[in-house]
Amino acid sequence: MKPIDEQFKIIQRGTDEIINPDALKAKLKENRPLIIKAGFDPSAPDIHLGHTVLLRKLKHFQDLGHQVFFLIGDFTGRIGDPSGKSKVRKQLTAEEVAENAKTYKKQIFKILDEKKTKVVFNSHWCVKLGEEGLFDLASRYTVARMLERDDFLNRYKNNVPISILEFLYPLLQGYDSVVMEADVELGGTDQKFNLLVGRALQKNFGSDPKTIPAYLGKSIDTFRKDTAAPARKTYNFDSQIIITMPILEGVDGVEKMSKSLNNYIGINESPDNMFGKIMSISDNLMWRYYELLTDADHLMLKENVAKGKIHPKTVKTDLAKLIVSEYHGKDKAEEACSKFDAVFAKKENPEDMPGFFIDKEKIGIVDLVKEVGFAPSSSEARRLVEQMAVSVNEEKITDVKMEISLDKKGKILKVGKRKFGRIFRA
Repeated sequence: MKPIDEQFKIIQRGTDEIINPDALKAKLKENRPLIIKAGFDPSAPDIHLGHTVLLRKLKHFQDLGHQVFFLIGDFTGRIGDPSGKSKVRKQLTAEEVAENAKTYKKQIFKILDEKKTKVVFNSHWCVKLGEEGLFDLASRYTVARMLERDDFLNRYKNNVPISILEFLYPLLQGYDSVVMEADVELGGTDQKFNLLVGRALQKNFGSDPKTIPAYLGKSIDTFRKDTAAPARKTYNFDSQIIITMPILEGVDGVEKMSKSLNNYIGINESPDNMFGKIMSISDNLMWRYYELLTDADHLMLKENVAKGKIHPKTVKTDLAKLIVSEYHGKDKAEEACSKFDAVFAKKENPEDMPGFFIDKEKIGIVDLVKEVGFAPSSSEARRLVEQMAVSVNEEKITDVKMEISLDKKGKILKVGKRKFGRIFRA
């Protein structure tokens, strides 16, 4: 294994918080493969670049020789994570969860090493809790502690319903950490409360190791057997290290990357579409993508751009190539770059323009100008078209009834002399 300081530097890159760093260094000094846990609820079937921030950190741990467990929360997923939710979530059926879990498994190995990854399902031990286990688990955490959670507290203050079922979610996620005897758990910043519950439960169960409940002992033994985990004579309930990863902004640079907001880049998207979307992000957001989605020395690149040694467009093009190469290979990345240049590399267009994603095959030119915010109203958009101030791919639009066909490659919309945007079909 690499020296401790070198391991820690790699692990720390791009993280939001490590709880606690000294304990992590102490675990690394044990010179053994640590159990690294990250849970994913199969609530949506597609993985986008926002999800890969966490997956890439798992890959860092793999490369350092540690044991990564990709936990699919097929049991907790039926409850639904209440993190950041202002109302009770719709429960998924067992069939929906199972189908989404299959899709997850097909996608994660584009990033993780399949031979070094152990995929586990928390239904294997959660369904075995029984009434004894569920009652005992519920007794180990208080309502007061649950209400310390911001989203629960806000809903409570505003008389918005909170179901008892939602309280079970962080408890069961924490129970996963106990059963798996996790050394480190990773999650997004919005998962911090859940991760802390796991840490607290490990401490709670380990306070008197002589009185470990029978249901827990059976679950741990089953987990060790199923995963071929190293045999131990005792249980390890040393509180897990928590590592939170930032939430990646979508291509709009404002909201977190989300399919529902149409600001996402899916890892299964075509090379051309992926390349074009990356090129649509702002120069400022580009550095965020470099840090969280690549292993490149972004600080050196940023310094060279600031000194005028490298043009921002060159750096952004390299970013797009890096990311597309990871999911489609270098040849496809170069091909996508050539196609992009053929469409967009025109001197009269600005290097840094926003990207807009419209979930339609066709859209009227007036509606388009208004929808992207280049006109405050339909009447103003219509006036701009009539004044020949609107063009698409350098062609002036004069017919206010004109419909624009949208595609994944994108088109350049220009309104007036200063408003530019790349328009993609979502």
